[in-house]
Amino acid sequence: MNSLTMLSGNRAFDRRTRTLLWVAFCLLFFAVIFVCAWLYGDKGEVTSLMQRKLAPSMEHPFGTDWLGRDMLARTMKGLRVSLGVGLTAAACSAVIALALGLAATTLGKAVDRIVTWLVDVAMATPHLVLLILISFACGGGAKGVIIAVAASHWPSLTRVIRAEILQLREAEYVQLSKRLGKSNAYIARHHLLPHVIPQFMVGLLLLFPHAILHAAALTFLGFGMSPHSAAIGVLLADSMRYLSMGLWWLAVAPGAMLVITVKMFDILGNNARALMDPRTCRD
Repeated sequence: MNSLTMLSGNRAFDRRTRTLLWVAFCLLFFAVIFVCAWLYGDKGEVTSLMQRKLAPSMEHPFGTDWLGRDMLARTMKGLRVSLGVGLTAAACSAVIALALGLAATTLGKAVDRIVTWLVDVAMATPHLVLLILISFACGGGAKGVIIAVAASHWPSLTRVIRAEILQLREAEYVQLSKRLGKSNAYIARHHLLPHVIPQFMVGLLLLFPHAILHAAALTFLGFGMSPHSAAIGVLLADSMRYLSMGLWWLAVAPGAMLVITVKMFDILGNNARALMDPRTCRD
């Protein structure tokens, strides 16, 4: 019996350790991006016509572009810009989802119907079209991208938070608090909000990859960041003109780093959910 208990404990410890190691690795990866972008500084903007269109090498791991600019430096700076925009947009969208989820479950059936209708309308609207329209209406740029992504990514998280709170409302301690005459605001602040914070944090992490990808897509289509910035979408859009000339690294290197970054956020979100979910954190 003791050996079985020890074996089960070792398995749980190994699984939890692997999860923590993945979380630490993802955070280290993001830290490396910001540190590299800071160390390179404006190196990615320095032109050198003598080193134009160089293929990847030891000196330039990601090659150089048509102006001799180092693509590794530009990619790191672009990832930092895209991460900043994506993180801001995802955080704003998650806060909107949390506010609407709480409002739908604590302010009566009329508010619940309105929030549910808004969620259905937002999810029924073609996503990319909505992003383009909002970004264009807001004038593009970083502000337009942030507003567009924040205003279009909250519906799914709102549904999750609303469903979680509806279950919590039936708990005995919440019903007892109502019988004691506590207001809806008190119940939401002291009983409901603390229990949905884990879902909120996991939802926020899982929103990041969508926000980063859609921010890059908007910029690639010409409705996002300024073409003079070093955002990943700008790098990919500029590289399209040179692919036929054989300069494949101009698109492959930034595109691959964008995919890796998005995958890292996905791994981070899934592992954070495993740590925070009571049903899996003990496994």
